[in-house]
Amino acid sequence: MKPTTYYILINIKTEDGFESIGKFFIGNNRAMSYALFHLLKGSSEINDDTMLSMELMETVQELPLNLLIIGCTLEELAHNCRIITKETFKNRNLEEL
Repeated sequence: MKPTTYYILINIKTEDGFESIGKFFIGNNRAMSYALFHLLKGSSEINDDTMLSMELMETVQELPLNLLIIGCTLEELAHNCRIITKETFKNRNLEEL
């Protein structure tokens, strides 16, 4: 049985709807994944004006499940990418200790 994994998708709005353009693997820890996602800037209100979004996803036995989503501006997306990279680096290196 494959372990449950968590990742964050980056999506942009196209004329056909949202399209995934990036994916951050977060790890296998549910609590850490939720805590990390709650550090991100953005709004949980997704509407017609939302151009960028980020989704916290869980994969159980290779089946994806959307857990949380936020809409964000380009500046918020850049900030969020820095936060995800920093926190994932810290969590992965602290796991080894």
